[in-house]
Amino acid sequence: MSHPLLRRVLPGLAVSALGDGMALVAVTWLALQLAPPAQRGMWTAVAVAAYTLPSAAGTMIFGRFLAGRSGAQLAGWDAVLRAAALAAIPAAHLAGALSIGLYVTLLAASSLLHSWGSAGRFTLVAEILPERDHLPANAVLAILGQVATIVGPPLAGILIGAVGPVWVIALDAVTFAVLALTYRLAVPEHGRADPTRDAPSRTAGFGIIRRNPALRGLLVLTFGFFLLFGPFYVAMPVLVTEDPHGSATTLGLYYTAFGAGSLLGGVATGYLHRWRLWPTTIGIVLGFGVAMLPLGLAAPVGLSLPAFALAGLIWAPYRSTSMALFQRSTTTAKLPQALAANGAVIVLAVPLGTMLGGPLTTGIGARHTLLLCAAATIALGVVAAGLAVLPRDRPGPTVRHGDDDLLGPGQPTGAASPRQPDGDAAGGPGRAGPPRADIRNAGSLFLWAVSGPRPTSTGRGPNTRGVSGPRFSPVSSPPPPSRSCGMPSPPGSRRWG
Repeated sequence: MSHPLLRRVLPGLAVSALGDGMALVAVTWLALQLAPPAQRGMWTAVAVAAYTLPSAAGTMIFGRFLAGRSGAQLAGWDAVLRAAALAAIPAAHLAGALSIGLYVTLLAASSLLHSWGSAGRFTLVAEILPERDHLPANAVLAILGQVATIVGPPLAGILIGAVGPVWVIALDAVTFAVLALTYRLAVPEHGRADPTRDAPSRTAGFGIIRRNPALRGLLVLTFGFFLLFGPFYVAMPVLVTEDPHGSATTLGLYYTAFGAGSLLGGVATGYLHRWRLWPTTIGIVLGFGVAMLPLGLAAPVGLSLPAFALAGLIWAPYRSTSMALFQRSTTTAKLPQALAANGAVIVLAVPLGTMLGGPLTTGIGARHTLLLCAAATIALGVVAAGLAVLPRDRPGPTVRHGDDDLLGPGQPTGAASPRQPDGDAAGGPGRAGPPRADIRNAGSLFLWAVSGPRPTSTGRGPNTRGVSGPRFSPVSSPPPPSRSCGMPSPPGSRRWG
């Protein structure tokens, strides 16, 4: 927060995050009012989906046009589209033309650039801050979303009772307009990137991830993690209602405990910048699965409620650490494309998991569904950790980084890289520069096994960023690390989750 440009942007982000928290309630409540009584459940689900899922299509549709833009431009255009589309809802209401079909259409239009807007925010962090500050800055963004998720819904309930849900959505549109002006006025023109001369394909972001083994592994790990969380949204309410002493208040206590834990975890995330990112990220998956076990093991509320709060505490840093790995693994010019592609895939994970939660809860019961998801999450973390340390000494091709061959034609694997990130880079096998302890121990992640074998070259190219640290052969046991290491909101609103 000491960076002057970031300080100028944060107030707009905070105001918009509050509007986002209020929209969590207003969007569903207005859908309930507009839908025919016999179809309220279906239209409410469609409205919620329309507010998030079209961003996956927007990644493909606008990929050629938005690639190469600066973080501020991407985030600003997302805010402009949100403000305009959401403002059309109260306008249609005043004109007497607001139907459930038009409402869903406007919600879908508002979310088309969501993946690009999210990519823009984290790209802006990478553009203006040194690498060591990426994780704390990501944590600040996450904290804003977590606070808004706690404060926004109750405030929305008060405002809906006073003026109705349509005007809460109008207020959300105003907060997006404030955010758009913030990006336009707070970020200087010289800090805005120009689009690339040669327009890339619409799927360039997916290509960047596909050619980077570490990013490919991170994408699969995150998708699996979020997919396994989805059934909790179905099974938890059913589990509470099956308890003779359960009530809506009990369910609210669980979610409040999770939110409080997430807030504490978000605050703690800023102090994890000295931890190795890959072990921390995998440890979050393992720890979250363990913390969720009491819910599936018929533990009493006195034990399962603190465990659920602990799960929120462990969950909170995941978004920040995974974004830091992206920020450290590709250039800022290609980062928006990679993040937008990542967001387009991840946005589908929780809804798909929620859809799976219905048949699972019906078939094996709510408690067994929770137990199965917790055990599967632990298994995912164990596989990730196991494959991260699995020796792979077979020869293989050089891995290209993004769209560029960082090694250059005919250059050996151990040669110097034009861009050697500082700290816990998310590089994969065959990347240029010296082998890094955190990459060899855990940074390779479990999809080194999927992405192919690593080269046997033990070259030690010069450290182009001046990072000190031990050097060792990729096939030998690494020496003890020179710095300390340790293992460490439900998916938040559409902006932060």
